[in-house]
Amino acid sequence: MFSEVLHGLIGRTQRSAGVDQNHPRAVLVPSSLRIGIIPAGSTDCVCYSTVGTSDAETSALHIVVGDSLAMDVSSVHHNSTLLRYSVSLLGYGFYGDIIKDSEKKRWLGLARYDFSGLKTFLSHHCYEGTVSFLPAQHTVGSPRDRKPCRAGCFVCRQSRQQLEEEQKKALYGLEAAEDVEEWQVVCGKFLAINATNMSCACRRSPRGLSPAAHLGDGSSDLILIRKCSRFNFLRFLIRHTNQQDQFDFTFVEVYRVKKFQFTSKHVEDEDSDLKEGGKKRFGHICSSHPSCCCAVSNSSWNCDGEVLHSPAIEVRVHCQLVRLFARGIEENLKPDSHS
Repeated sequence: MFSEVLHGLIGRTQRSAGVDQNHPRAVLVPSSLRIGIIPAGSTDCVCYSTVGTSDAETSALHIVVGDSLAMDVSSVHHNSTLLRYSVSLLGYGFYGDIIKDSEKKRWLGLARYDFSGLKTFLSHHCYEGTVSFLPAQHTVGSPRDRKPCRAGCFVCRQSRQQLEEEQKKALYGLEAAEDVEEWQVVCGKFLAINATNMSCACRRSPRGLSPAAHLGDGSSDLILIRKCSRFNFLRFLIRHTNQQDQFDFTFVEVYRVKKFQFTSKHVEDEDSDLKEGGKKRFGHICSSHPSCCCAVSNSSWNCDGEVLHSPAIEVRVHCQLVRLFARGIEENLKPDSHS
């Protein structure tokens, strides 16, 4: 329901402002309306990451008091067509396979996520492709600085100011933004490709997929999990439930980005729109890997719990595009004690 309201609100705002949402480089207009969320979902990660708890009464009180919190939104495009907006998780591979399989087992209720998760883990599929990304130079934080986003976040304020200065320079022609941007490319075989606009914390993972991700800094944390053994991947997953650094593995890479593109190996030759631009300006940082024994060619994208089947996408982060009735997580707030 939150996703439907989000898409309706953003879409209506852009139509009123005459903005073409299908253009990947369109500058989207923030909405003046706020969204209030009463958590009643399976993970409630948006509430957990913005309020610090999935308690319905706490969220209702934030709405009554009238708190306001700005939040980044990512637009997902394919061939100059808007597919969806994302505020929490974009996941290809492991999380994409889970959501695709779980949709076929809705009769199991919430247990379908556990069943599909175990099935996906045992399947251990990996997928070959190319990830091209633009590092977020404007942000004052990093994915591994152990500084989580909190109420009145300094990183979000400073990052927004620096991003606005960059946009003004580009507007007045002081810097040709697309010319000075230095894209990077990572190619290989991946068990999972995750992009998070927030920590994506929930009861099962109190620190989330990216503990230091910020809600309104105009960037997304891009997490690449390369092909590895089941045992090592299990070690990585277990660290989402404790205080250890989940990025401290040789097969895990994390970047803070403003934009990124993904093209599956099996469609790179067909999808020239994304590839031709990459040939001219991208510098490769690829490494060789042994051939994959998996026969599966493409995965699906988990976009905030919805399935996207496109094997080639272009994603851009829009800084503080929507506002919620929330305050941010307080420093002294204890983890959610609900079972």
